[in-house]
This record gives sequence, C-alpha cells and structure tokens, in this order.
Amino acid sequence: MRFPLYSDADMQGPLVEGLRARGWDVVRAVDVYPEGTQDRPHFEHAAREGRVLLSYDADQLLIALEWLRASRPFRGLITWKQRHHRRLNVGFFLEALEAIAAEDDPLAYPIRFINPPR
Repeated sequence: MRFPLYSDADMQGPLVEGLRARGWDVVRAVDVYPEGTQDRPHFEHAAREGRVLLSYDADQLLIALEWLRASRPFRGLITWKQRHHRRLNVGFFLEALEAIAAEDDPLAYPIRFINPPR
C-alpha cells in the first residue's frame, strides 16, 4: 500500500515526476518552504502531515534518529547514501519504493534504507 511522501529539497524532479506518474501522492519541499530552508522544518512538516520523508541527506537521518531516541512519532524516512543517488538511475529508486510499499508493514521501523544491488 502506498503512503504519502514528502520529498526533501535535494530530491531531483525526475524522481518526483516518476512517482507521481505511478500514482504516488508527493509533496515537494520547495512547494512548502523557500529554498535554503534548513532540514529540521522539512522533517517536522513531514511528521506533522503524516508523510514519509524521502531524502538522501545525512542530516535528515540524524534528525530521524534523534526523534526515535526521544520517542517522538513520525511516519517514516526512506533514505539512501548520496553516492548511490549519483550512480543509480531514477528507475532503480522507483522500483525500490514500489517494493517497499508492497510489503505487509513497510514502516514497522520508521527508517528504511534503499541500497543498491550487490
């Protein structure tokens, strides 16, 4: 089952466009806050709106871990290392997100990592 997404400011247009073309509900960070907004307001907005944050920004992962330690609820974070973002194509990430969404309880643990094939 698909879940609503919030794409971090670093996320490129082709991935967001591909997700929307497949029927995903995606809100882009740049449509909510001005460019240059720090990471925390984006994370907080996604949490408040019940959206899963999609980001390869290491700072967003640190915020998610901080929230877990503090037992603050958030829907989820799907993340990957920036170096993977540069070397893998949009199709790979689209398929990875579809696979996560197809799981019985994809956000049982709210932080999910997308890793490249070995």
